[in-house]
Amino acid sequence: MDHFTSKAWMKNPHIQTALGSLRLRVLGKNPMAACAKEIIIDAGCGVRLLGYHSAQPSDKSKGLITLLHGWEGSSDSAYILSTGKYLYGKGYDIFRLNLRDHGASHHLNEGMFHGALIEETYNAVMRISELSNGRPNYVVGFSLGGNFALRIVLHQNASSSIPNLKHVFCISPPLDPYKATLAIDNGLPVYRLYFLKKWKRSLKKKQMLFPRQYDFGHILKMRTCMEMTEAIMPYYPAFLNYREYFNQYTLGNSQFENISTPTTVIVAEDDPVISVRDFSTLKTSPHVSLLIQKNGGHCGFFISSPFDCWYEKKISHIIRKDECRK
Repeated sequence: MDHFTSKAWMKNPHIQTALGSLRLRVLGKNPMAACAKEIIIDAGCGVRLLGYHSAQPSDKSKGLITLLHGWEGSSDSAYILSTGKYLYGKGYDIFRLNLRDHGASHHLNEGMFHGALIEETYNAVMRISELSNGRPNYVVGFSLGGNFALRIVLHQNASSSIPNLKHVFCISPPLDPYKATLAIDNGLPVYRLYFLKKWKRSLKKKQMLFPRQYDFGHILKMRTCMEMTEAIMPYYPAFLNYREYFNQYTLGNSQFENISTPTTVIVAEDDPVISVRDFSTLKTSPHVSLLIQKNGGHCGFFISSPFDCWYEKKISHIIRKDECRK
């Protein structure tokens, strides 16, 4: 179960990556989404984040799983809805959290999203954990959401810890966001165009909602993610430049050696967005399980079809093993 193997026709990393966001994956009935209740989370310092809570129909829930989407994804991304449906079917409550300015949440905060906003994300997950009613809590993050999940683990300390946080799962998390941004810009054009389209759409929403605060006219004409990142830095006065900004959420050995919460990281050697080399040299604590697969693309890991996702099964398997150890 530790090793992912796909059928021959599914091995291409770009096919694997594309299938991760394919809407076909979430066609049909989804009991998890059908019972979801919208909740605005107080994330501290006036910040509000939007999420959706799907509770089991009885009081027999096995625990609560919080899902964190990737950059320019949302609580309604195909991989979030699919994983939520699968784990909801295994008896867990699901909370799908939108990071700031993702999904239908641009109006909730005047300030813009950026990747270093760990404090509000941690506070939100802490608040969400209260919905578990004393049952086990789990966090699953995808891509940038996986980077956030790792920082949530690191953010815990003796005076502030998420109650009953039993395990954290990170699917294709970037350790070095600078490298990931370059990979998006310099890889297949489809990746750059995909993220540019979604990022520009998000900025247009923000500008429309807060016209006195934002004017992205010149930025919206740019053609690379790195160019846009550098140009948008004046809106983030806390950072001297884009390299300092990226450094705020770059992760390395010193962080992984300090992880004390059970954490599973799943990455693929053929990931077109993140560098697997960053993981091969990591020194980790005994609490970290690093599962490096030969294939799988970025947040893919499909065995034989878009409906046969290996990491969903792996997450469920690990949680069951954890429960058996009680």
